[in-house]
Amino acid sequence: MLSSYYTVKGNGEHEINIQKSRFIASINRVTTESEAQSFIQQIKKQHSSANHNCSAYLIGEHDQIQKANDDGEPSGTAGVPMLEVLKKKQLKDTVVVVTRYFGGIKLGAGGLIRAYGKATSEGLLATGIVERKLMKVVHTKIDYTWLGKVENDLRSSIYEIKEIHYLEDVEVEVYVKEDEVAAFCDWMTELTNGKCELTEGIVIYLEQDI
Repeated sequence: MLSSYYTVKGNGEHEINIQKSRFIASINRVTTESEAQSFIQQIKKQHSSANHNCSAYLIGEHDQIQKANDDGEPSGTAGVPMLEVLKKKQLKDTVVVVTRYFGGIKLGAGGLIRAYGKATSEGLLATGIVERKLMKVVHTKIDYTWLGKVENDLRSSIYEIKEIHYLEDVEVEVYVKEDEVAAFCDWMTELTNGKCELTEGIVIYLEQDI
């Protein structure tokens, strides 16, 4: 598993107009090629009267799956520039469909490349990009008398609280980078004068907006 990577926040749509043509970017996060193809077909059905529904996707930890489709536009003027935007932004597990409703003015090869690239870039910006960081969830069990100090110090630290469980004792779940778990445990032990019980939990991705 990658220690961190960038992807889109989720499903999004954004429209721009260039020389009377409408370019609508539809974007989604996917983890398999079948999910990507399903999304593309969904958009094609939604915009069945459009002149073109061009697409590109990049899937896998090492970008193992990457496809670009011009859907009737001149070869290399739509899907490839869209895919290049995804690569330039270092995105993973992302599919984009740019729908074009022709406005009557031809843009030429260079104009099409710029238009599809711009529609993709602006669509990604409107949808939002997140960084997913691989984290270990560390459980800290403490007496209620320590809660105020522990919570306050955690909120002003580099660590992020996942959840607090108010049971017989308090259990605080904290996201910690795997290579920082030992340092976190030492810090928490010192903070509570050794009055805490620490256990390592699941490994999970934490998403943060960028």
